Amino acid sequence: MATNDKLIQVHDLKKYYNKGTIKALDGVTVDVEKGDVMVVIGPSGSGKSTFLRSLNLLEQPTHGSIIFDGVDITKKKVPNANGKMVRLNIDRHRQHMGMVFQHFNLFPHKTIMENMTLAPIQVKHMQKAEAEQKALSLLKRVGLQDRAAAYPIQLSGGQKQRVAIVRALMMEPEVMLFDEPTSALDPEMVGEVLDVMKQLAKEGMTMVVVTHEMGFAREVGNRVLFMDAGKLLEQGSPEEIFGNPQHPRLRDFLSKVL
Repeated sequence: MATNDKLIQVHDLKKYYNKGTIKALDGVTVDVEKGDVMVVIGPSGSGKSTFLRSLNLLEQPTHGSIIFDGVDITKKKVPNANGKMVRLNIDRHRQHMGMVFQHFNLFPHKTIMENMTLAPIQVKHMQKAEAEQKALSLLKRVGLQDRAAAYPIQLSGGQKQRVAIVRALMMEPEVMLFDEPTSALDPEMVGEVLDVMKQLAKEGMTMVVVTHEMGFAREVGNRVLFMDAGKLLEQGSPEEIFGNPQHPRLRDFLSKVL
């Protein structure tokens, strides 16, 4: 069982393709503690996004365990409160994990307000008026309260990503997962999205962030993971990773991106 401070415990996580010839993840073990801002860095194809998407089973691991809130979500059956083995309801666990993708994933035929309120109304059975009031409050936080009636096509990339973030917050998740949230944006829009993420970090939101933004990793992350070829090669504080890297592959990577 997870201890109080360990929100997610990942043990020996493996994801193989093509009968094991492609090892997207090759034995990753790490804990995500409450309040962590864990930033995952590494070259393209290193397994970063596969690791992140495995945390809520968007990728089904080949091997290993992921314990979230005391439940191993890689199991098909888990004990209920009475100790009886019941089928795992992964959707219920996903409600507590907000996910922000590279390409926004907003519904183009729905307004921003409708995008924001759809899941809380349908999944959490929130009253429409309450959901709309909460959506307006969150949109105000990211400076978009005047865009509630707009459609996604009327927003810039940075605005769409800010909406995607607060849409995930509508479900009041315990942890936010970000899969390269700024990589599809024009450079001048990156800052406005990172500012929202920095504010979330200040407020104590647990976050796991896959990114190429080394400045964000240094400034906001409290833990940095370096992955390459499906393996977790080094982890530590930003000061340790950027100021005193130990693994030669990490030193080589940083020499090219900094």
